[in-house]
Amino acid sequence: MAKINFFTEDITYTLKQKTLIRQWIEAAIVAEGYQLEELNFILCSDAYLLRINQDYLQHDDYTDVITFDNSGALKTIAGDIFISLERIRENASAFNANVVDELCRVMIHGTLHLLGYKDKTKAAKTLMTAKEDEYLALRSL
Repeated sequence: MAKINFFTEDITYTLKQKTLIRQWIEAAIVAEGYQLEELNFILCSDAYLLRINQDYLQHDDYTDVITFDNSGALKTIAGDIFISLERIRENASAFNANVVDELCRVMIHGTLHLLGYKDKTKAAKTLMTAKEDEYLALRSL
């Protein structure tokens, strides 16, 4: 099995250019000085992600991404990144972006969380957005 995997839960969606996405995300991980163990992207519905948010984080609101860090060693990446395709489509519309670009932004956002970046303060969010933009600029999709 690949180190970066793509799954769906309760939706039907075919992600195109998986090989390019894998190469792009792995390059970002390596650039940050980490080693990739395993990374799973799970695309799902709003309802599915809301249940995860309620059950695991005790939050009762919709979100576009939830990241679970499963790494057991420093400087390694192992995790599950759940992404609501409904939120992606809505955000793409709101930000006048295409769905694939927004999906890639959220994929790298979740990956950056696994790399130690936060987004709870204004300064941290500014850095996170700059890193997203930096890696999105390197994307060859």
